[in-house]
Amino acid sequence: MEYSHRYLTYPTQQVAAELERHIDIHRQAYNYTRYEYEHVDADDIGSAYKHHYRLPDWKDEFSVFSEVNSKALQRTVTRFYQNLDGLSEQKQNGHKVGKLKWKSPKKFQSMTYSQSGFDLKNTSGRHATLWLSKIGDIPLRYHRDIPNEADIKEVTVKKETTGEWFVSFGLETDDADLPEKPALDELDSSNSVGIDLGILNYIHTSDGTTVDCLDLEDEYERLRREQRTLSRKQKGSNNYEKQRREVATVKRHIHRKVLDYQHKITTWLVHEYDAVFVEDLDVKGMLEDSHNARNKQDAAWRQFITLLEYKADLYGCHVVQVEARGTTKECASCGMETAKPIWVREHSCPSCGFECNRDANAAMNVLQRGFSELGLGWPEDTPVETVLPTDTTSVSAKRVIEAGSLEVDRESKALS
Repeated sequence: MEYSHRYLTYPTQQVAAELERHIDIHRQAYNYTRYEYEHVDADDIGSAYKHHYRLPDWKDEFSVFSEVNSKALQRTVTRFYQNLDGLSEQKQNGHKVGKLKWKSPKKFQSMTYSQSGFDLKNTSGRHATLWLSKIGDIPLRYHRDIPNEADIKEVTVKKETTGEWFVSFGLETDDADLPEKPALDELDSSNSVGIDLGILNYIHTSDGTTVDCLDLEDEYERLRREQRTLSRKQKGSNNYEKQRREVATVKRHIHRKVLDYQHKITTWLVHEYDAVFVEDLDVKGMLEDSHNARNKQDAAWRQFITLLEYKADLYGCHVVQVEARGTTKECASCGMETAKPIWVREHSCPSCGFECNRDANAAMNVLQRGFSELGLGWPEDTPVETVLPTDTTSVSAKRVIEAGSLEVDRESKALS
């Protein structure tokens, strides 16, 4: 399994300048790879592997390429071909795409060391040191340990638009070292959960727990103020650059707050349940809809599902995406579909008379579809009416942030 850990770094002014110089050399290497791809005979290039053989000639012709780590230089060439593959994939999916563009300094702000040229040391406390070949030592905030069973395959150093430096460690863990997922025949409605992703509530589970959405209105109000101030600055001036960083800092704060919130919810879910079933949402299509698009973007549902899937592999939990269409309209008890406008928050089936919260009904349908997706069917001894709770336990966004996880919040409720 491959995943990554990200850390904030504190390079000295001298090291930061050297990092920027190395990144700019890698940018030139990326652009030169693009040039050769378009102008050199295809027999000599056409793949990253073939293009790597041209690097010694590069160094003879341009001495600047000898000033960076050779493995990192190969990784930059590979980066071009990875972007090219992504472009081809989009074209195959029916999207209208052009060519890869030349990278300006503002558009190329990272470099990657692969296989060698780096060393992580002094990891006994909350701080550690990363050594990079031809650059030197970089202090970093070591806020979480890298697992002993994980191998560091690559290291990426990136300068954010806020001016901060981050390092990401690409980790690989043998599947044999990961926790074993529960057997499918052991799954039932007591250790599994269906999740309805919403806007009024961030999630609504099939066992009656709701988690509120984050209130980001204060953050967006600050962002609007900073953007208005930026619009009054002369572009290219020192004051403009200073204010641009203020805007980037606010945007980064919003992103980190949402990501932290999602980490806490997903960690709770994979620890609490043996199987989690979630809707496979067409997020891109939903964002193109004019209704409430900003709230849908703030929810970052695709990012939430991605985090959920990778943590499921890391902690031994089944995560299954199911068809989202019709989960709200379909009755969880009898299966009859009933149209519901967005403002109707209660489900009332005209066929069987089953009544419950609209989101609870959708979550129960997700749970049933999850069992069907795994080929298990719905347990006959667990009728849907007995599974759905008569009341709902609500967890506020503030309590999730302050407590650090939903599990802490649940324990506090049980003790009170």
